[in-house]
Amino acid sequence: MPTYDPRIDAYIDKSASFAQPILTHLRDLVHQACPDVEETMKWSMPHFDYKGVMCSMASFKQHCSVSFWKAFLLNDPKGYIKERAAQGGEGMGHLGRITSLKDLPPDKVLIDLIKQAKRLNDEGVKLPSKEKKAPKELATPDYFLNELKKNKSALAVFENFSPSQKKEYVQWITEAKSEDTRNKRMATALEWIAEGKKRNWKYEVKK
Repeated sequence: MPTYDPRIDAYIDKSASFAQPILTHLRDLVHQACPDVEETMKWSMPHFDYKGVMCSMASFKQHCSVSFWKAFLLNDPKGYIKERAAQGGEGMGHLGRITSLKDLPPDKVLIDLIKQAKRLNDEGVKLPSKEKKAPKELATPDYFLNELKKNKSALAVFENFSPSQKKEYVQWITEAKSEDTRNKRMATALEWIAEGKKRNWKYEVKK
């Protein structure tokens, strides 16, 4: 027997009249394709779990959306699954704007996508890990770099500073509103750096 979460019943009842038949139909198809699905609410939206997150649906003022947790691992030869960004963000889901039942892919296609999502969870397939972006190199102004090169002690210390420690000095200097102030700050910075001091060394708590 399929298990229904009363919170999803309430969600559908509170949705706009155009959305109710869409949400009800999607819900029925999920249960048809995956009889062991578990209904739940996450982030205030109906979710369907099976050995982990499988898919979800949502209603908005003028459209509904459907999302698959592993959307881009699904076989979709006819291109029903769309990039979220190209469709206007998270609210658009993976099947675009759905304003009526006619906007949905054929039931056969939806059932196949849901079964694929179920199979991926059965097989324990994980989403590919996102590649960590390399930290951006700190853009040290040439005028400051040239001054550092003139002071070997300061340059050696500066090069061993962490990115955040370098950033504090660079920001302090580049945020100067006049050339005179900038030059004064550079002179002070060179003195402090040569002594191994961080930009905010005065405020550090001594242990």
